[in-house]
Amino acid sequence: MQRRTVLALSTIVPVGLAAGAWATVGANAATETDLSESSIASFPTTIALPNGWAPEGIAISGIYAFLGSRATGSVYKANLATGAGEVIYTGPGTPSNGLKIDSRGRAFIAGNTGGDIRVISIKTGALLASYQVTAAGASFLNDVVLAFGAAWVTDSFNATLYKLPIASDGTLPTSAAGIVALPLTGITITSGTVNLNGITTTPDGKSLLVVQSNTGLLFKVNPTTGAATQVNLGGVSVINGDGLLHEGCTLYVVQNRSNAVEVFTLNSAGTTGTLNTTITSAAFAIPTTVASLGNRLYIVNGKLTTAISATEPYNFIAITKP
Repeated sequence: MQRRTVLALSTIVPVGLAAGAWATVGANAATETDLSESSIASFPTTIALPNGWAPEGIAISGIYAFLGSRATGSVYKANLATGAGEVIYTGPGTPSNGLKIDSRGRAFIAGNTGGDIRVISIKTGALLASYQVTAAGASFLNDVVLAFGAAWVTDSFNATLYKLPIASDGTLPTSAAGIVALPLTGITITSGTVNLNGITTTPDGKSLLVVQSNTGLLFKVNPTTGAATQVNLGGVSVINGDGLLHEGCTLYVVQNRSNAVEVFTLNSAGTTGTLNTTITSAAFAIPTTVASLGNRLYIVNGKLTTAISATEPYNFIAITKP
């Protein structure tokens, strides 16, 4: 049994920013190039999203965070220094789940039960590509990682990863026929629930890591063969595991309905991990995923157990890394 050290965070005081509103954060407010720790420390710790947004994924580029909507599939751009924001992409009416941004300023978006993968420009909001990978409802395309010359997407209903190849010059497939389905071995899928969820890479950058929400297991996956082996976490469960983030050998596992983030130290190959701490906070509201900027973690409050309505408030919050 691993001894669990619980790091409880005090309630984070909201800044009270309405969507699109600007707030003053002091003379040290960051610019596009000012991402010093002192500037980041002045950023608001709670940023409001539009009512009814129902966020899931988050990615950060510079001082901006980009969050998809489970309600509409749209993408919101939030200034982390001020809390101001705007909708930059209007979705198709089906959800946007996980998203990741490449060096060319493109966001790769998993389409949930819509069965699609979309690519947009974070600069213009233009839809650059859309791939109908499966029939709507046949899959649950959940989270994304960019690795090994591709965007990799988990399917929460099936033991499959979808690989969207990205050529060295940035060229994308011209149609869904270019998307590769990689069947996984070594993982048992339970129908009617969320299985595979968050995805990242191992510290050595040679393999993938995926979390299985319903079993609380973490798996290392060979990106060539699809062979999956369970990561030895010393008996610690990552039940309700959602978004994953690794920085060096530190792995953050967001546990949505557990309202917690577990922090592990992995070995380089990602075959074993030791629990360091469990972060809890009264400000968590069924968190779905996490992104990093400086010494901060940005946590998305997805409220997955709350019915989506046009009047329901949503936000994402910042906490200091333990």
